[in-house]
Order: sequence, then structure tokens, then C-alpha cells
Amino acid sequence: MEHYNLSGRVTWLSFVEDLLQAGYLKEATDTFLKGSKGGYKGTDELYDTLVEKNAEIGHHANCINILRFMEYTGRNCKTSHYNALLRIEANLGEADVALERFEDMRYCEEDKKPDTETYNWLFQSQVRCSVGGDRIQQMIDLLGLMVEDYKRVQPNAKTYTILVEGFTKYNIVDEAIRHFRALSKIPGGTRLLHNNGEHGDPLSLYLRLLCLHGKTDDMMEALEIMEKDNQPIPKRAMIVNRKGRTLVTSWIEPLQQEADLGFEIDYIARYVAEGGLTGTRQRWSPSLSGNYFPVNPDNEGFRYAAPLEISFKSECAEARASYTIELIKKLDRDGVSAFGSGATEDDVQIIKEKLRKDMLAESIQQVRKPKAASKMLVSELKEELEAQGLPSDGTRPVLYQRVQKSRRINRARNRPLWLPPEVEVTEEVDDRLEKLLSRLNLKNENNTDYWKKRFLGESTEDEVEYTQNGELIDADSDAEVSIRKRDDGEGEEEVEEETGELEDGGDEEEVEPPVMLASQLMQKEEALETQTDDHYFEFNLEEQLEDLKRFKLFSVDDMFTIADAWGWTWEKDIGVHWPEKWSKEREVTLGMKVMNKVIDLGGIPTIGDCAMLLRAAMRTPWPEAIVNILQQTHKLGYVFGNPIYDEVVTLCMNLDEREAAIAIVTDMEDTGVNVPDEILDKILPEESFSEDEG
Repeated sequence: MEHYNLSGRVTWLSFVEDLLQAGYLKEATDTFLKGSKGGYKGTDELYDTLVEKNAEIGHHANCINILRFMEYTGRNCKTSHYNALLRIEANLGEADVALERFEDMRYCEEDKKPDTETYNWLFQSQVRCSVGGDRIQQMIDLLGLMVEDYKRVQPNAKTYTILVEGFTKYNIVDEAIRHFRALSKIPGGTRLLHNNGEHGDPLSLYLRLLCLHGKTDDMMEALEIMEKDNQPIPKRAMIVNRKGRTLVTSWIEPLQQEADLGFEIDYIARYVAEGGLTGTRQRWSPSLSGNYFPVNPDNEGFRYAAPLEISFKSECAEARASYTIELIKKLDRDGVSAFGSGATEDDVQIIKEKLRKDMLAESIQQVRKPKAASKMLVSELKEELEAQGLPSDGTRPVLYQRVQKSRRINRARNRPLWLPPEVEVTEEVDDRLEKLLSRLNLKNENNTDYWKKRFLGESTEDEVEYTQNGELIDADSDAEVSIRKRDDGEGEEEVEEETGELEDGGDEEEVEPPVMLASQLMQKEEALETQTDDHYFEFNLEEQLEDLKRFKLFSVDDMFTIADAWGWTWEKDIGVHWPEKWSKEREVTLGMKVMNKVIDLGGIPTIGDCAMLLRAAMRTPWPEAIVNILQQTHKLGYVFGNPIYDEVVTLCMNLDEREAAIAIVTDMEDTGVNVPDEILDKILPEESFSEDEG
């Protein structure tokens, strides 16, 4: 064809397309590059197809050469071409190269600007990069740039998936929870996060992260979303710790303690079964000799190591302490205006001290230990012995030896030590302060509209007034104001009408309007005037703000958060009220819910989980929960030792819950568990024995 001066471009294009359709990508690419070197010009569709196909197999050099020839023909690269290169660099772990390419895209024409897919590949390059050390800061910087460009770029399911994976692997639990909530709004989000267990199984890591941090409520929420998406619980999420417990109960105190199963454990047989004689036994800490055997399997998948275990009880106390600190900061910032009307500066100080005192009291109650026997009085020694059914006669040295021996036995059997009942100190309650405290919350802390108005000094909420007793009254009524007062004798309420001015000495304290936060920008006016020759500070505050808007140096439209940019409407309702306080009943209820949900999702709790949950119900005590836990344990095929059943039945009888004890024995007989005569003697009344003898 060339000999007869005929163009071979059409034949060349047809030949390359036929090779692509036949699946010969390498031959098609080589033929295309040879033709391009000879001066042939490809079509736009062919350029795009070859770049996309080579990006799928990760051939970076071919993509660069194809794009170079495309630019020689006068066609510039677009965002899709850059994304193809970013895809290869992300899959190869070239995080720094991807960042350099992203910087080129930021300052290009509109058709080369980054889009959602661009950010997705960038996030992946930072999260799954195995070299270069800690990449979390780069990921956060990219996230900030994406949020700033929210009018043009919005996230999708893949964005949330890779962000949850990144924050999870770097143990940033709060941000992982926020983005997981956004992912849960997308149908099938947990399946995308699981991704068939690839890349470290991010879904399992997320569940383990919540469990290890003691955030059981969030873990329960994740399990419910998994059930909605028909996503079974992965095996990696059901990892068993060194104490034989899974995510079902590993957040219940005591953490580093093995559950009491009611029978003696042959530790030598366990050591042999775990591979102690063959050298394959799994280690939970590095060897002292320096040879690092496989250590904690929970570390696998996390960037550095799994987080330290935190109990649910400690997490509840920490959440309440954080909330208290935020309330104190709000009082420091807003003062009397945080309550509306009816409060004084003295009230603010009193409430701040009360908040600090309550926070300290909750933190101290976290750990209760028995008093040292050497420091106990004779009456205290007798009380502890009598509570355990031990003899309490004898001199003090004898009582001391008995207490010490009983404690050693309880520790050896992994049983909790006896503690004296807590003495609750009742304090006088000031109704007025309690009503003021009930008005205090963090309702508007995550509300951007509130802060915009607050910045400009505008009204931030409806006009609401309160009486001096803290009761809500109508602020729009000009004719009369109803004030309820308690009568001294019968507690009746009478209504007084107030049409004129208040009596002398009874003037209501005027509440200052919200402080204009914008004025804080000008607080250092004198210091700045000495450092600049600009006459900007000659204007008053309103003129300065108008000047900022006119020259587009600042606008309230620039005040937004990631929740505003990405439409997280649910963020405004989170963290508004006090976090729920820890209690034994709440812990047991949550544990039972988690166990049932794990079973529904295909997981199998261990016998240690059942024993630990049973022990928590016994500490409450809660007979109904004890019966349900034992029934669920038997359904799983587990059986405890006789001492556990004897202790449970005795507890129910001491609580006058004979029906619960009978239900336990009945379930034991139905499941084929041998019921000792000692347990039956505690349940059956003495009359039945006398009738049988007769």
C-alpha cells in the first residue's frame, strides 16, 4: 500500500481494534505504538480504550507512551486519563508519585481538575501504601481538600469505604465511626467494606476496633447494619483473645481474666494441644531470646498494632467526662447566656464546680478493690467471712488468716473478691440549680447556622425567658406573666398576675446578648497597628466586616464542616445529650443483644463468652437474664461444671426467685445435663420429702 502511495491508517486502525476485540492487548498496544511512531494518528476512542485497558493490567509505561503520542496529535489529557495513571500508581503503592500527579491536576484547566474517582485513587494510594512510614496525615490533607471543593466533588460509596479502611487501620476510631455511618446509608455498604476479605478485611478490622475501644453501642449498630445488608460476620472479626473470649464479651470487666467454667482445667494438656511440644504454639508477646514468633494475631491488618483493650465501663466514664469538659468550656465561653435568663454569675460558678465534682466522682468509682486484710477491723473481717458463709469466731489473727485464705482461693478459681456494699451518700438537691443544669447541653455545637449567627452577633435562638425558679414562661405576653409558686402547707399553686413594673429590689437581672465572636479577631488591634501601615483598623467593627466581604477576604459562606459539605444531617443529633451512664443492667442487656446478633450473623460465641456473660448477670443480680443466658449456652452445645449451676441456683433461691431456679433445672434436664441431688435439694420443699416418706 505504501508502494502505491496508499494510506495504511485505516487498515492500521482496523487491525488494532480487531486485536483488542480478540483479547490480544499486548499485540494491539505494540502495533499501535509502532504505527504512532510512523506518523499515524489514532481516534479519540482508541486512545481512551488503550489507556483504560493498560491501566487495568497496571502497565504504566504503555499508558505514558500512548498519552504522549496523543498529545503530539494536539489532543490534551483529560481527568479520565490522569485517573488511569493514578489507578496504576495506587495499585502499585506509589503514594508519592500519585501526590505529585495530583498537584499537577489541581492547577490545570477545568477538564483536568480532580473528580471523585481521582480522590478515591489518591486515598487508596495513601492507605494501602506499604512503604514511606505513616501516611495518615497525607490522607487527612487530601480529605480536607476534597471537602473544600464540595460544590464540585461529592463522595460516593468507594470514598467512604476507603476512608473507613484508612481510619480503622490507623486506630482513629472516632473518624472511622463517622464515615461508617455515612457508608451505612448506602445499601450494601458493609459488603463493599468487606470486599471478600481482601486488603486486610476492613470490615473485620472495624468491628475489632470498636470492640477493643469498648464502643459496644457502635459495634451493635454495625452488626444491625450488617444484618440489613445480608453480610455474614467474617471469621477475622470473631478472633479469640488469649482469655478465650470474642467480641461478644471481651469488653466486659475484668478484661485480662479467663472465665470460670465450673471445672478444673488441665493446663498441661492445653499446652500440648496448642503446640507447646512442637514449637508451634502461638505467642502473645515477643520471645525474650529475640526470636520473634507469631504474636498477637489481632495485630494483623492494622497499620502498626491493634489498640489496647478498653472496657465498656471505662469507655462510658470517658465519654461522660469528655461531655462534661465540653459543657465547662461552653460555660467559660458563654457565661450566663448559656442558660438564658434567670441565672447569675454565681450560678455559673456553682454549676461548674458541681460538674467537676461529679466527673471526679465517676472516675474514682471505676475501680473498687477490697480493703487490705491487715488494715481491716475485727467487725469488717467478720462481715466478709459471714458474707461468704465461713465461720467468724476466733481472735483477730485467726480471722485475718481465714480472710487471706478465702481471697487466695477466689483468685485461684478466677472468682471475684468479695466487696462490701456501696454506701450511697445522699446530697441535698437544689431544684433551681438542677433546672438550670437541665437547660445546659451541646445542642448547637455541631450546628453551623448557629455559629454563623453567633459570629455576626445575631439572635441564635427563639426568645425564651425563665423565671427565677427555672420554669419556662412565655416571653411574648405583654399583659401578664404567670408565675407558679408552691404553697407552704398543701403544696397548692397560686397564680399571680403582674401587669406593671416589678417591686423595688426585685428587678430581673438583664441577660447580656451573645458575644460577637467576630470581635475576637480585633482584640489585638493595638498590637497589629504597630506591625502594619494599613489603615484597616480605623473602621469600626461593622465596617471592618463589610470590608472583608466586599473584598472577598472572608464570608460566612466559608464557614462549613464536613457534615455540611457532604450532607450528614444526622450529625446534629449526635452528642447533644448526656452519654448514658454505665450500669450492670445495661452491660448485661447489651451483651445479650450482641450475642444474639452474632449468632444470627453466623458467628459462634465461645464457652468463655457464655461464662463471662453469665457471671456479669450474677453480679447484677438478674435471674431472668441468668435463665436466658444458660438456655442460649445449652443451645450452643456448651455445658458448665456443677459448681456453676449450684452457685446459680443458690443465688436465685437467696433472691426468692424459685421459679427461675426451677427453669434452670428444667432446662438442664431437657438438654441432657446431669442435675446433682444437692441442687434438687435446694429447690424442692421439705414437705415433698415428708410426703414421699409417708
